Amino acid sequence: MLDMKRLRLLWELHARGTITAVAEARNYSPSAVSQQLALLEREAGVPLLRRTGRTLELTAAGLALVAEAEDLLAGLERAEAALHSVREDVTGTVRVATFQTAMLAIVPAALRRLRDDHPALRVEVVQYEPGAALRETWARGFDLVIAEQYPGHAAVHFAGLDRKPLTRDPIQLGLPRLGAGDARFDAAARIEDLAELPWVMEPPGTATRHWAEQACRVAGFEPDVRYETADLQAHLRMIRAGIAVALLPGLVHAGTKSKLRLLSLPGDPHREIFTAARASRGGYPALAAVRAALVAEAEALRLV
Repeated sequence: MLDMKRLRLLWELHARGTITAVAEARNYSPSAVSQQLALLEREAGVPLLRRTGRTLELTAAGLALVAEAEDLLAGLERAEAALHSVREDVTGTVRVATFQTAMLAIVPAALRRLRDDHPALRVEVVQYEPGAALRETWARGFDLVIAEQYPGHAAVHFAGLDRKPLTRDPIQLGLPRLGAGDARFDAAARIEDLAELPWVMEPPGTATRHWAEQACRVAGFEPDVRYETADLQAHLRMIRAGIAVALLPGLVHAGTKSKLRLLSLPGDPHREIFTAARASRGGYPALAAVRAALVAEAEALRLV
């Protein structure tokens, strides 16, 4: 009889690529993972792994077992969901990954709502980069991810993850309040007027940085990016200090519009915010409750 825990380790090795990555995800030592996989090979009676140079690869038998393990893991999740669905109260633990602005603007109120409505439910939240969080949710590191995508930049799709819209927020130019900085900020009425002024943007390689640069180039100039940070709250601080301009999605400044000046962009672009979870967890009442709370709080913000 094959051990289910060891089968999961084999599946994780296929998903994550290395023994070290599996060990980190499962809070094991690399040697413990290797020992468990060796025991699984002994149980299977055929080689499941082979080493090619410094790379550990799955054999044909290993790949066949991984495919079956995926079905088994999904089946276990569906079985767990079925058990919880017959209970009167919502219980269990839901692990959520989210990006910074959703963590600040939506998650706290949703957690308060869940605490009041479902006191037996435990929700764990981790701030995570959206692309990596989608992959980690597919790999069963999280149960739910709150992710984003900018116009023309579709987030990566992973087989077996469902997606549900959460909200949309407008992307606008954020400028210092009148009189708070360089007089040229005060005179700006369009993105073209900011060609020679300092910008703050996320680091190169991010979808948001690429989108922002393209918006400037379409307007006919290369932005003078003097400040780089992935922290959009720092973007806000620099704008309010009168030293930079930035392209801001609405969720970033929810409830603080009076502290900066906003200009609309051509075409009225919007960012899409969505949740994603494994379809095999779709019937889990705790997951449905978390999603419902997030939707309620996102709608209360009236971002669109």
